[in-house]
Amino acid sequence: MSFGKEYGIMDRFLRIERLLGREALATLKNSMVTVVGLGAVGGYAVEGLARAGVGRLRLVDFDRVSTHNINRQISALESTVGMQKTSAVALRVAQINPSCKVEALDLFADKETVEVILEPKPDLLIDAIDSLNPKFALLLATADLDIPVLSSMGAALRTDPLQIKVADLLHTRKCPLARRLRKKLRKQGMGEGITCVYSEEDVDFEYKEDGMDKDDNVVVPKYGIGGRPRRVLGSLPTLTGIFGLILANIAIQKLIEK
Repeated sequence: MSFGKEYGIMDRFLRIERLLGREALATLKNSMVTVVGLGAVGGYAVEGLARAGVGRLRLVDFDRVSTHNINRQISALESTVGMQKTSAVALRVAQINPSCKVEALDLFADKETVEVILEPKPDLLIDAIDSLNPKFALLLATADLDIPVLSSMGAALRTDPLQIKVADLLHTRKCPLARRLRKKLRKQGMGEGITCVYSEEDVDFEYKEDGMDKDDNVVVPKYGIGGRPRRVLGSLPTLTGIFGLILANIAIQKLIEK
């Protein structure tokens, strides 16, 4: 009997089984992954995990789908505008794999909420947050709890997919977000251990504290209880999507190795 039929959903994961083997597919089915940030990068990461047969997903985001998300976020459609991002992504996962157990947390990630986000401990966490301070709080907490983590650095403002790299955070180059984050984490005594997807493409941008600068006149209002208005940074759906799918691919490999 095909493992796909044992899974109860016919053969939708047959090609995963043929490539990775029955045991690896069973491992993915029994794995839990938490994805924090369901925007342009995180949404594609969830897409890759769901289509690979990961059996349990915790989705974390406080925001709602808006029309300005449609150019690059896989769950952003005319039909989902106004929905919580967690609900929109969960709905999509259910259409891909109805056997996947999805838990949606409409939370803003910060030092007050990380304990809730990380309990119970997932097998792996994907950090797709695009703000410095929430990202710092989450990564610091995963280190304290010894949770394997994959983190996305800045994907906006880039146009060249061949400049996308994978490295430990301490060895990233030319990424303003990674540079600021690395500095903050080093002050806490953290060393290697955070695998990042980042770009070495040159960008004319200085990453500052979360929120807009006083001279910014174009901002995106944020919904929910957390966050502040944010600068609008240009981005391509291709680059952000590639970031997310690379994260998902690394996650799949790490889960079956574990």
